[in-house]
Amino acid sequence: MKTLVYIDHFKGAVQPSSWEALGVAKKFGAAIAVAFGENASEIAKSAFEHGADEIYIADDAALKDYLPEQYASTLSALATTLNPSLILFPTTARTRELAAMCAVDLNSNVMTDLTGLEANGDSFTATRPIYESKLFEEINGTGKPVIATLRGRAFPKPNAEAGKTGTMHKVALAGEVKSTVEGYSASESAVNLADAGVIVSGGRGVSNNPALTPPAGLDEKGAELWRAQQGFALVTELAKVLGGAIGASRAAVDSGYIPYSHQVGQTGKVVAPDLYIANGISGAIQHLVGVRNAKIIVAINKDADAPIFKVARYGVVGDLFQILPALTAAFKKKLGK
Repeated sequence: MKTLVYIDHFKGAVQPSSWEALGVAKKFGAAIAVAFGENASEIAKSAFEHGADEIYIADDAALKDYLPEQYASTLSALATTLNPSLILFPTTARTRELAAMCAVDLNSNVMTDLTGLEANGDSFTATRPIYESKLFEEINGTGKPVIATLRGRAFPKPNAEAGKTGTMHKVALAGEVKSTVEGYSASESAVNLADAGVIVSGGRGVSNNPALTPPAGLDEKGAELWRAQQGFALVTELAKVLGGAIGASRAAVDSGYIPYSHQVGQTGKVVAPDLYIANGISGAIQHLVGVRNAKIIVAINKDADAPIFKVARYGVVGDLFQILPALTAAFKKKLGK
């Protein structure tokens, strides 16, 4: 069975879940990577080391920026030539758009955000979360090619095999360019929560430290924001020690404590880290939807009845401003930092 795997990247920085998609493809037979963009040939080495048997690249200065029309047309033309049984994408904002456009070109459909995929004769049986991840459904993908996007961190990442090589092919560009990129906003370099193995998050509770006296001259809102900065400094320090990312609840973001790029939850990022530490987060349903797939959840909250404790494996009822520094010190000692 032949599978195409689209390697999603931003200016050469590959989304790690692309390698997970290669691992899934290897279960079914030949894994053929596809990478588009300026200097895409530099991605080939990593693709081979993560299991690609071949790679098709469109390496052109015209592809310096992601242009959906040309990317979709080029990938669809390649799929028409190679006739794969399956095309896999990691689930990102770009690939949701790209997979849908390719499905139109190839007269197929898309199974999205999958957490499981198995071959079943000439079709595929897929698993994906529904109803805010409270349930999982099984769906069947038939036809050729079957197109699917895979949820990040839902599948194991293959171990890199240093020095592994394969065959690289050049692909001609197809399609008409109908859009241009004028520039990028700061959000393009936002924290990549979706691929983080450890996330330390803060909620509205990080601003509730009565022991801190704000600088003179601040109004009530300014004093609240100042306290929140001190609270998130504790969150940041622990995340740094653990090599993790910094997350936040919607309440913290809406209150202006931290940018939206850090928001975890239904209206933010859905994450699946190995470890999620929630500090001062009560656990609204929208937040819990975003962290259900974390392997271990640790909750720190002074309210023993906070909903977050219902999904946490470990819960600490107490003052986060005392507990976080103690945790950070313990991890520094344990990790030799």
